[in-house]
Amino acid sequence: MAMADDITDTTDVTDPRDRRDGIGWVTRAIFPDARLRLRVHRGPAATPAGQRAMARYAVVPSLEHARFLLPLASRRVAAASTIAYNALRPARVRLNRLAVGVLAALGGTGLAGMPVLTVSAPDGADLRELLLTEELGALLGVPLHAAIGVRPPDPHHKPTLQLFDDHGRPRGYAKIGWNDATRALARAEAAALSGLPRGGAGLPAIPRLLRALEWGDRAVTVVEPMPRSVRRISRPDTPRVGAMLAVARRGGPAAAPEALGGSAYLAGLAVRAERAGGPICDLVAALDRRDGATLLEFGDWHGDWVPWNLGEHRGRLVAWDWENRGAGVPVGFDLAHQAFQTALSLRGLDAAGAAAHMAGQVRRHGPRAGLGPDQCRAVADAYLAELWLRTAELAAGGAGWNPRLHPALLPVLAARLDIRPATRPAVRGAGR
Repeated sequence: MAMADDITDTTDVTDPRDRRDGIGWVTRAIFPDARLRLRVHRGPAATPAGQRAMARYAVVPSLEHARFLLPLASRRVAAASTIAYNALRPARVRLNRLAVGVLAALGGTGLAGMPVLTVSAPDGADLRELLLTEELGALLGVPLHAAIGVRPPDPHHKPTLQLFDDHGRPRGYAKIGWNDATRALARAEAAALSGLPRGGAGLPAIPRLLRALEWGDRAVTVVEPMPRSVRRISRPDTPRVGAMLAVARRGGPAAAPEALGGSAYLAGLAVRAERAGGPICDLVAALDRRDGATLLEFGDWHGDWVPWNLGEHRGRLVAWDWENRGAGVPVGFDLAHQAFQTALSLRGLDAAGAAAHMAGQVRRHGPRAGLGPDQCRAVADAYLAELWLRTAELAAGGAGWNPRLHPALLPVLAARLDIRPATRPAVRGAGR
């Protein structure tokens, strides 16, 4: 493959898999087989001898600033891939996507100066081995076309294919785990969706699992499409405590409380801390000393309950992205997570500011989940320990450290627990 920084207005071509930006890592993850030829070009480009073109994508808006790979199977498919689920997106993104959708419906992406990515395969090759859309189409029983988002390179991220049939109807979402950390997350979501209760009192709507498969060294999870009329949630900063409790209790009654110190959860947290090594061991021990006698209810949690993983459809909450779902955690973790992550990601606060905001939200809304002051404090700090350990485990799986959480979260938790962690060896399993 020849490295190129850009393409010209002629038929010069470049393989994007050689690039080190967003389109580079996305195409490497989705089109890993070296037998495939990928070429980004302007204007017509001849198919190499012995190959046949299998898919074409408009690179939106350009190669250097790619944000989206728009399937050009037909005008109908291209337009559908930009307009579907637009009600979930912020207003500016909706307008941009609508404009691209109109261009696609009119066949005007080329006139707008967008380069084209052509994917071709050798004649006679087993296409299901080479192209994930061919494998998924065979499994789901219908030809499929993929709209592909492009994000900056990040070992935490999983490429996602929004799948459409020949008529432009959504057929599902495929998430691709491509390293140890993301493969584990893709498999975890498949397991979660297979075991989640549905239809219980107060539970959100949950997408069904369509397929879970191993494709080469990729772990792929395919979930059903969301309802066509799903919309962004109103009042995204207001926690849906009732739905959180329904998830925690699996649509059933509350569980009897038990002491944090004698719980299976804290024992597991201590084991995970010892495995990670470093100051977290002292912090978990301090949490036990301070809050071990505190009675808490334990149950499930979604694990990534944030506004961008939620929608509304006909008055009912819809929740997706269940890859971090867990069981046997203190009830209130989803409340803490929403508050911390929205402060960190949407408000731009640092770890200390996000933790303070989270603790305040847990104190404010915790009573609706049956949490008194001592329970609110224990839940908030147990959540911070959980969050740091999740970060460490992702790093050990090859995803690298989240620089906003490590090492910043450790002194925040130490201050909240009013201790100075003992000096210990550096965290094992991943470096900064």
